[in-house]
Amino acid sequence: MNHDETTAFLDAWCAAEQAGDVAALDRYLADDFLAIGPLGFSLTRQDWLDRHASGVLTYDSFGLTETDTRGYGDVTVVVARQDGDGAYRGHPVPSATRVTLLLVRGEHGQRLAGIQHSFIAGTPGTPPIPGAPAGRPEQAGR
Repeated sequence: MNHDETTAFLDAWCAAEQAGDVAALDRYLADDFLAIGPLGFSLTRQDWLDRHASGVLTYDSFGLTETDTRGYGDVTVVVARQDGDGAYRGHPVPSATRVTLLLVRGEHGQRLAGIQHSFIAGTPGTPPIPGAPAGRPEQAGR
C-alpha cells in the first residue's frame, strides 16, 4: 500500500462523485464493485453509475474525513466519515455516514471494489435510534 497513492485515488474518486463524472467513476470502480447503503440495500457497479448518469443523484459537496487506512497486500481498507450535501430524486441524502471502502490493486492500479455505509447516530438525515433517550443518541443500548 502506498499511502500517497491511496490518498490521491480517494481525492479523485470524491471529486468524481461530487461532479457526477460517470466516465471517471467508470475507471475507478472495479468490475465487480458492490455497495451497501445505510439501510442495507445493495447497488452493483452499473446501479452506482446509473444513479449519476440519470441525474437522480447529485452532490453540491462530497468528501472523506477521519480516514483510517490499512493495507493488506493488494487490498487497502479505508474507514472514514463521508460528508456530503446532496439529493437523491430530490430528497436530501444523509449529510454524514461512516463508510468502509475496499480498494484493490490490479493491473490497472487501485480500484474501489466495495463500500459499506452506516448512519452516524445523531447526524442530520439519520433515523432515530430505538431506545435512545431524546437528544442523547449516544446513550442507546447502554
